[in-house]
Amino acid sequence: MKKLNIAYVGFGKSTNRYHIPYVKIREHFNIARIVNRSLGKRPEQAILESEGTVFSTDINDIIQDDSIDLVIVVTPGAAHYETSKKLLLGGKNVICDKPLVETLEQAKELVGIAQEKNLFFMPFQNRRFDSDFLTVKKVLEAGYLGDLLDITVTMDHYRPADAAAGKNFDGAWYGHGVHMVDQMVSLFGQPKDVQYDIRSTRDSNAVDDYFSVNLLYTDFRATVQATELAALKRPKWVLYGSRGTLIKENVDQQENDLKVGIFPGSEGFGADTPQDFAQLTYYNQNGDRIDKSIPTILGDYGRVYDAAYESIVNRAEKLVSDDQILTVIETLENGFK
Repeated sequence: MKKLNIAYVGFGKSTNRYHIPYVKIREHFNIARIVNRSLGKRPEQAILESEGTVFSTDINDIIQDDSIDLVIVVTPGAAHYETSKKLLLGGKNVICDKPLVETLEQAKELVGIAQEKNLFFMPFQNRRFDSDFLTVKKVLEAGYLGDLLDITVTMDHYRPADAAAGKNFDGAWYGHGVHMVDQMVSLFGQPKDVQYDIRSTRDSNAVDDYFSVNLLYTDFRATVQATELAALKRPKWVLYGSRGTLIKENVDQQENDLKVGIFPGSEGFGADTPQDFAQLTYYNQNGDRIDKSIPTILGDYGRVYDAAYESIVNRAEKLVSDDQILTVIETLENGFK
């Protein structure tokens, strides 16, 4: 199997929590370079250097290294556009953390450069591999619910003291909404219309921290919602169909495990306990009511890397298509128009 040499631009929490732990258990990737604005004596850096990773502060070190097959941009969001553009113009395949960019115009430009140069370019939409989302997707595909009427996904927190000033790009709609909008677009495509309710509830001078947005499709509504003032969290997923209802209360466990130092490859990593399984109630073809728990499909954010490998090496279709990239960014941007 061909091994891809990869490089990272950025070496903060996201790189060390959501990327490198998944890459290190995959034999077909080699972390060749990492560029960061400042370098220190962090244990994570020392470990990677002992394994052969080269650290530097100049992105041109990556661009000028012909051995680099793929670059992952994990910088602060404001730098995504310029960093990705520089790498693409330098002839590099790129995965960029999300939200990818702030405007549809920027997204179109980057997608256009990648197409013109025949390069791989995609946002790191890792929550397509949340366990809860994979489970919901399986139930929809199985047809238990009949015709879908309403689907709601929620991302709630209780952070009353964390209000901060900033730009639209720094708020909850771009930060959380990008995940949920992408999930809906991956399932159902571009909505026919969108209804927005986006607010700053903790401090009117701070960035938005609440949204309830309806993506309207021909026969059903998909709602994505979040708040930073949920003392009691709402269910993560609620789906209603003509023959059944599905409720998944709790979120994917990968992030919780990563935060406490439990990493991919460890026994039980990211796994739900039975009490966290989704609850399904539906009526079968005989009219009988069926109540059942749906075991949670194990999530794996590293599957974004697997998909990228297949696209770069074996020319498979991208996990996130260019049309999906543009639809998600357009939906986010229009929330503030």
